[in-house]
Amino acid sequence: MKTKNISVIIAIVALFLFESCNNAQVQKDNTDQETYDKVDALLAQMTLQEKVGQMLNVGMSSLLKGPFYSTRDSLVFDSAKVQEILVKYGAGSVQNLSTFPPSTKQWRYYISKIQKIVKTETRLGIPVLYGIDAAHGANYTAGSVLFPHEINVAASFNTALAKQMAEVTSYELKASAIPWNFAPDLDVARHTMWGRIYESFGEDTYVVEQMGVAMLEGAQGDNPAAYNKTVSCAKHFLGYGASYNGKDRAPVVMSENYLRQVLLPPFKTAIENGLLNIMISSGAMNGVPSHIDHKLITKLLKEELNFKGFVISDWNDIDNLVSVHKVAANEREAVKMSVLAGLDMCMEPYDASFAKHLISLVEDDEVPMSRIDDAVRRILYVKHKAGIFDDTMFEEHEYTEFASAKSDSLNLAIAEETLTLLKNKDDILPLNKNSKVLITGVASNSLNYLNGGWSRTWSGQETKFNDLDKLTILQAVQEKIGASHVTFAQGSGYVDGNFIAEAVKKARNVDVIVACIGEKPSTEKPSDIDELDLPDIQLEMVKQLAATGKPVVLVMVQGRPRIIRRIEPLADGILMAFLPGNEGGKAIANTLYGDVSPSGKLPYTYPQHSGGIWTYDHQLSDERDVNFGLKGFTPQYEFGYGLSYTTFEYSDITISSDSVSMSDKLTIEFEITNTGEVKGKEAALLFVSDEVATISPAVKQLKRFTKVELEPNESKKVNFELSVKDLMFVDRNNKWIAEPGYFTLKVADKNVRFYLYN
Repeated sequence: MKTKNISVIIAIVALFLFESCNNAQVQKDNTDQETYDKVDALLAQMTLQEKVGQMLNVGMSSLLKGPFYSTRDSLVFDSAKVQEILVKYGAGSVQNLSTFPPSTKQWRYYISKIQKIVKTETRLGIPVLYGIDAAHGANYTAGSVLFPHEINVAASFNTALAKQMAEVTSYELKASAIPWNFAPDLDVARHTMWGRIYESFGEDTYVVEQMGVAMLEGAQGDNPAAYNKTVSCAKHFLGYGASYNGKDRAPVVMSENYLRQVLLPPFKTAIENGLLNIMISSGAMNGVPSHIDHKLITKLLKEELNFKGFVISDWNDIDNLVSVHKVAANEREAVKMSVLAGLDMCMEPYDASFAKHLISLVEDDEVPMSRIDDAVRRILYVKHKAGIFDDTMFEEHEYTEFASAKSDSLNLAIAEETLTLLKNKDDILPLNKNSKVLITGVASNSLNYLNGGWSRTWSGQETKFNDLDKLTILQAVQEKIGASHVTFAQGSGYVDGNFIAEAVKKARNVDVIVACIGEKPSTEKPSDIDELDLPDIQLEMVKQLAATGKPVVLVMVQGRPRIIRRIEPLADGILMAFLPGNEGGKAIANTLYGDVSPSGKLPYTYPQHSGGIWTYDHQLSDERDVNFGLKGFTPQYEFGYGLSYTTFEYSDITISSDSVSMSDKLTIEFEITNTGEVKGKEAALLFVSDEVATISPAVKQLKRFTKVELEPNESKKVNFELSVKDLMFVDRNNKWIAEPGYFTLKVADKNVRFYLYN
């Protein structure tokens, strides 16, 4: 009876959504007319099966001999699978890798073979769009540059670095003949338990928005078809990083005005700047799985935001509507619900079942042809933008800058600028190069810990694919000060492996201890944890090392902020490295020994207690303590916190007027002076507080940031400009409004007040 009821409901929904699907078609503009003419001419020639095939995305392993999940050291195509998926059903795209990172030569061989098959053995020869998760560089290509993760880049507060990183990533992907990247991650990470927080730009909407646009500009530029550019797929629409329990793919429960104010702006701005592809969140929002959310995909994304590209599912998420979300009785119903909601391409990694079901649904008049045509038009539009109709290999380019010394230097510079100094008691840092040091801890001698997930393999845990010319923290310190000054002890594993006694014994013969603690590489569901505290074995190691009386410096190699409340008082210095990539060992050594002054600032609020999960832009009512005072906000470190080896002094803020109309611009000016003895970089962050609003305002919100570099005693003026748009919020009717009243601007320890009037 339950199955019959579901079928009836789906049939009613199909009829109700028919007009909405028609209305969701891409609104053409004159600049794209030539592209759309080509698209429409091709679309007119296509059969139903050819159209539906374009909507199918499969995993590389579905085309290979052997089970989908099997260990391989070479890729051998299975002719029967290839004929079924690529030729008969005409899969329009393929993604990711098998079990090892191919070289650029291998990638080009495998992809050219796929393209040759579809060109010569299918009627229309429409090229395949090949996509991959290049989260921090072309991480699935052997020997490529492995950059720091997005969370590191956010800590730099330097958008130029995001752009440069994306430029190199696109270049190295095209060297592998890969034109499509499932990045950037534009999730606003609102829960610090979330294991994928390291793939994001952190908790702040404005930082995610600005870093995302910079990365999009570097990756796509004005011409994603160029030999050194790729099509970007922003993920995950919407709310993936804001689950209420901090687990991956978990439900999101939130109001629409929160969604619009906090989560949506990065995607909206990216669309306005030419974003061509969006991946849907695996979770459910307010009980509705995002993959069947017509309001989310069609009404909001396609109609309201006028998104012209195509929308793709996440891995196997149509099947998950049946097995996990329990909103469809079978896969056929799940396909129907998702396509009617506005999904254009299904990441069905294992087979052609999606295509088979969708053909049947159209033939039975359960899905209108107009919905299919809209989806395929969008896909073909992006394929033209990607340039793959003209050239899939870019043979005329030799890509001599792949993994070049220039790119490695950029990688090192980015890593150095992201490291964040959280504690420096009695100026323990930088360390004396003549001192004897013990390097210990789970992350001390591991490239995998520095790189995290999405590094040569999905989990990033496999050691045999590591680049042996890159240095761990131990090796980099040995190279920096000489091996005779360095003692090593493992100390502990991640959650077990007690080698503390050896570390304590060796600590007695050194001057200082550098304990490298953190998280093992992981991503997606395997990154879920049940407590935010650092594992007990690592806490115990630090306690026993501190008991020796030797100064202890913690280097934290971790994506999310693990609780260190019990060991923070025992540490003389704390350096947050996040996941700094293949040059992270060098960057950490350079920073520990003062060749670089740290300039990173936290892109999220670092909690002191597992139950004290905060974002900096909370409401004042959140701060009430047990005595009903306003001292309840007690993080370990606040968003935007970060120390340096020098000191910076801010002059008083001056503003163009203390009373501005809603049509005016407000200019803010202040000066930063390096009052210390070494050169340093400072990220200046401008916060705005709305003093009174009809919806309880955040205590403060970041509205501008910039990075300046100063020699000792040097000063620079910083100018920011705000408009009424920066003072708006989403009201209870889900509309952006600005209200007259007082606002406070804050930079460092300086603040100024102004009045906004109609």
